[in-house]
Amino acid sequence: MKQLRRMWMPRTATRRPHLRAKAISCLEQAVSYFMEIGRFNMAARYNKDIGELYEQEQNLEQSIVFFERSADLFQSEEVNTSANQCRQKVAQFSAQLEQYQKAIEIYEDVARQSLNNNLLKYSVKGYLLNAGLCQLCKGDVVAITNALDKYQELDPTFSGTREYKFLADLAASIEEEDVTKFTDVVKEFDSMTRLDPWKTTLLLRVKEKLKAKELEEDDLT
Repeated sequence: MKQLRRMWMPRTATRRPHLRAKAISCLEQAVSYFMEIGRFNMAARYNKDIGELYEQEQNLEQSIVFFERSADLFQSEEVNTSANQCRQKVAQFSAQLEQYQKAIEIYEDVARQSLNNNLLKYSVKGYLLNAGLCQLCKGDVVAITNALDKYQELDPTFSGTREYKFLADLAASIEEEDVTKFTDVVKEFDSMTRLDPWKTTLLLRVKEKLKAKELEEDDLT
């Protein structure tokens, strides 16, 4: 097992595709070994490592497979923080692959679990924001409005946050089919809370759909 670890641990190896493939193969052997002897926590860690290697290759489909396995194993060992970290990776990549409903369900569930944890409850608004952005990508204004109502019921403090106002203003601009208003809302939020590349990507997708709809209606008039 030490030999397996030495073969994949060097960081330089993971930067080269052929060495990444070797590392993945070694880690899969390690996972099989730990599963056989009932060391599920270790198997979870190695599955997570494989997921990260596939992430480096931008192979999100395979990365999701291994982060899901890792999350399930961590959950079985009641290592809930690590399980949720892996599940958030699954949600992130699922959204990138336009599997929005899957991402929404994960973010909502992680938010729900975090509410009763004093250390994690301050992260709830971020999880709900991510879920809300995925709702926006689906383009159903009614669903977005219903989701915001549900999030207020889940966390009564959410309606007083900048994240809630951001989602509500975005939903309003989509309902009004106003691209300029949508852009202004994004700029205002970004000036106070910097948007990361993942959120920016989702917002650009929403904006492109909104612009396409606006052009379509202009062609009809």
